[in-house]
Amino acid sequence: MTAKEELAALKREVEELKAKLAPPKPFVSEPYQRYDPTAGMCMPPSALAAMVAATPANFMRDVVRDNRAPSTPTGTIPRSTGGSGPANVPGSGTGWAHETPIGPPPGLRYVDAQLDAQDARDRAELIEREAKLQAADKMTEQIETMKKRTEALAKLAEQKP
Repeated sequence: MTAKEELAALKREVEELKAKLAPPKPFVSEPYQRYDPTAGMCMPPSALAAMVAATPANFMRDVVRDNRAPSTPTGTIPRSTGGSGPANVPGSGTGWAHETPIGPPPGLRYVDAQLDAQDARDRAELIEREAKLQAADKMTEQIETMKKRTEALAKLAEQKP
């Protein structure tokens, strides 16, 4: 390899390295496009034509008419459904039911009894604890009194020769 070839090879290598070191091109965002959730939802025209051909001619008109028609008889008071009896009587099939009286739920008396029993136990325990505290206080007072008397007797014994 001659000096000229070696020099040319080195120049190419330097150019390649310079190209790699060149700063990156600035980022240019694309213009904003509004999101279309139905973009991928398409149907071939032949399938659409087959669906239209399968429905009866007045199908959509009937659907709209049914949707707009009232679903219950007009008026606020239900009418009797026949000669079987008066309307609005519980059990007559009109939807009316027997009244449910308002009161405590069933089984509440058992819960109340359990709570009363626990309250009695808690009161008895509290009374017992208070009695023990009073007894301990009284015992402490008696011990203090005994200590004072013992000290007084010891002083008297020291004073008498």
